[in-house]
Amino acid sequence: MSRGKYLDKFLLSGQVALITGASRGIGREIALGFAEAGADIVLASRKLPDLEAVAKEITAVGRKALPVAANIRNIDEVMSLVKKAVEEFGRIDILVNNAATNPVFGSVFKMDERAWETTIGLNLKGYFFLSQAVGRMMKEKGGGRIINIASIDGIRPRLGASLYAISKAGVIMLTQALAQEWGRYNIRVNSIAPGVVRTRFSEALVNNPTIHASTLDSTALGRIAEAEEIVGAALFLASEASSYLTGQTIVIDGGHFAYVQTLAKDLPA
Repeated sequence: MSRGKYLDKFLLSGQVALITGASRGIGREIALGFAEAGADIVLASRKLPDLEAVAKEITAVGRKALPVAANIRNIDEVMSLVKKAVEEFGRIDILVNNAATNPVFGSVFKMDERAWETTIGLNLKGYFFLSQAVGRMMKEKGGGRIINIASIDGIRPRLGASLYAISKAGVIMLTQALAQEWGRYNIRVNSIAPGVVRTRFSEALVNNPTIHASTLDSTALGRIAEAEEIVGAALFLASEASSYLTGQTIVIDGGHFAYVQTLAKDLPA
């Protein structure tokens, strides 16, 4: 049933979305949101039992779900993931690169090659080669949408998270480069840069009293985001509602970058 000329543009009826890091946090919420909008979902992460739990939630709203255990740092597993998705659904209309890691927090002086390989391998290499594999298919099918989950750390580095910030800056540049090259094939590529979001991934930040207080003090809305608050932007970028948008990064930071701390405190209530 049609909801109207404009609301219909946000629907994903009959679409197939592949979402990495889909077992929890932002990835899980995007998967559930896309399913509610009418998409069938390919769920990817390293642990199959966690994905199967999300798959049950998706089938409960009447959509199909395919859980696939895959580590996207491994190119062979990337190719196997794409193959399984195509065998099940015949195509991939939407790709959400969301899986990420941040195994170290501290000075660059203390970071070794293993930390570099782990962080860049998942956060950037994985995004690149999965986008490449899915992009080839999208080109043959006449187009598609790719959404990369970056971070505000990729725009302005957080002290102690330099390696993570470097990887996410790479994601933002990857977004721009792919959008430039693939626009001619009707493949739109955009990214979302969240601030601190309350997930298992961010526990070290959220549970640190000093960092938590600093985050609240430097955010205009004065609170930390919930994972579900990222879904609206993802749905917009995945749908025809954003049909003329590509190569862009949407910042969802509660007003962190817009907040001028000294001025805001001096203003009368």
